Amino acid sequence: MRMDELDPNDEPDEGLPVQAGIGRDHPMVVFDDNSFCAGRSLGPGPMRRPHMHSQVELNFVLKGAMTYWFDGRMVRLDAGRFAIFWGMIPHQTTEVEAHARFIVIYVPIATFLAIPIPARMRQAVFRGSVLEATTVRAFDADLFIRWRDELLSDVEPACGIARDEILARIRRVGAEGWRDLRADAPLAPVDALHDASRLVPVERMARFIGEHSQQGISAEDAARASGLHPNYAMQLYKRAVGMSIKQSIIHTRLDAAQSMLIATDRPIAAICFDCGFGSLSNFYAAFDKRFGRSPAEFRKALGHRQGEAGAVA
Repeated sequence: MRMDELDPNDEPDEGLPVQAGIGRDHPMVVFDDNSFCAGRSLGPGPMRRPHMHSQVELNFVLKGAMTYWFDGRMVRLDAGRFAIFWGMIPHQTTEVEAHARFIVIYVPIATFLAIPIPARMRQAVFRGSVLEATTVRAFDADLFIRWRDELLSDVEPACGIARDEILARIRRVGAEGWRDLRADAPLAPVDALHDASRLVPVERMARFIGEHSQQGISAEDAARASGLHPNYAMQLYKRAVGMSIKQSIIHTRLDAAQSMLIATDRPIAAICFDCGFGSLSNFYAAFDKRFGRSPAEFRKALGHRQGEAGAVA
């Protein structure tokens, strides 16, 4: 698809509720079951409210400009700019120029963590920075359009090649340089905050879960990260996100495990423990409940070789 073939009637994507039966007022949303995917819409219309999601988000603005409310700061992206941020930080498009178009790509946390980029860059993303690539080339727009089309096609090997090229592009940002847009962005006016300020403790807990889920953390650990009384924090989190902290920890671990099953050939047992599960039986039960099949069946369906099949039933 070329730039002049972009559909001007696209509607903005705002994601699906994190669980069936959860209303769209909840800030936590899901894009394509938290997988490595591209947004279907090219039109970044203003969002009704801030939202949060588990993947790292890549934005490339093709034309026009858009303004984000990003955790209390107003961040503007103009045509030809490429930004990276973690979706767990509450964010919302608030202003969009007419006919603005952009590409959005979602990278699972586990996949992003596996990219060999400088630790400083990785830490900046998970601290809540909005990283802008300091070097953007004329052909980047065409690359992002092609990557989006191939990810949406879900046809191999094109889809897998697109994923590899996107990860290489992120590596190049780490090598060539980036700056933190949020650090220099102005504070949002009070009337632009809506009800988003109440998400700050929820963001702290979600960020803690995302950064530490591979460790032996408890719901109480995540609640204490909010700075509130743990019991109140747990209630606040469940009201805002639609699931308990414990469920979110398991959910995040399963997202990481699913990504590793897709992107690596590591043994299932190693993935289980690397993602924070204490036992294989608990991992298998949780994975089957969430995805409707065992980890081995999931990997087999992807066509991976099952070198560990004899060791793990």
